[in-house]
Amino acid sequence: MDLLFVADPIESFKIHKDSTFAMMREAARRGHRLHVCEPRDLVWKQGARVVARAARTLVLTGDAERWYEVVATQELALADASAVLMRKDPPFDAEFIYATHLLQQAEREGARVFNSPQALRDHPEKLAILAFAQFIGPTLVTRDAAAIRAFHAEQRDIILKPLDGMGGMGIFRVGPDGLNLGSIIETLNQHGATTVMVQRYLPEIVKGDKRILLIGGVPVPFCLARIPQGSEIRGNLAAGGKGVAQPLSARDREIAEAIGPVLAARGLLLVGLDVIGDCVTEINVTSPTCFQEITDQTGFDVAARFIDALEAALA
Repeated sequence: MDLLFVADPIESFKIHKDSTFAMMREAARRGHRLHVCEPRDLVWKQGARVVARAARTLVLTGDAERWYEVVATQELALADASAVLMRKDPPFDAEFIYATHLLQQAEREGARVFNSPQALRDHPEKLAILAFAQFIGPTLVTRDAAAIRAFHAEQRDIILKPLDGMGGMGIFRVGPDGLNLGSIIETLNQHGATTVMVQRYLPEIVKGDKRILLIGGVPVPFCLARIPQGSEIRGNLAAGGKGVAQPLSARDREIAEAIGPVLAARGLLLVGLDVIGDCVTEINVTSPTCFQEITDQTGFDVAARFIDALEAALA
């Protein structure tokens, strides 16, 4: 099969932990051909099909320093690929949305795109939890500074976050003393111009912010608990959290088995649930990670499970 990965620049990949690289490595091991482009390479012109203007065909070398060779660079119609894998990291900004529209046009031309472009638009990673309110903790989404203050007065210990961040960017905790609440609201809310998510602080974060992977609606049997270090409140690996793989708990399975089939039916082949304690805090659909950390620590080959699911979806 010819697999086209739409991703961030491959020169920026940290291959010791990158999940897109793990997918590529497993696909190459099975004999599939690898092509890669960036969202900016996607082009549509009236009378023609959506193309990746400068798709690079890769061969993996097995060398940690120089891990790929470009054997060809060409214009590739997305509908001519066996599958297109959208793996662009957030932010979930206007350019990301425009890329999903081009990918959806490619679908109309016959391309098979994973995750579904429409599903990506319909499930912004912070707001997707609203559809599964039975599994989340006390949460507020608003542009109203007074509503945020009232939520703090009610919950006493809260987390505030922007809707378009990743890797723990822009997350603040405000405790019962309310210290710096006004300044944080001004920073995130921009005097009412920007919507903010506010959630009750979950003390179980000390045991880790668990990433649960769903592939084809089925949970991987191990999650990665991302444990905050030092004085940090964030468990995100990008913020210095320590990743510890562990079997899913009974509650983890309950959540995953309820949400997984619903999201799979909406066109989401790969999903990353973030769970703290018993509560879902985010649903990641753009480029869920943690493949390599789980595999390295448990021996469960997440990339192989993913390529199995991709092949089955294309059969």
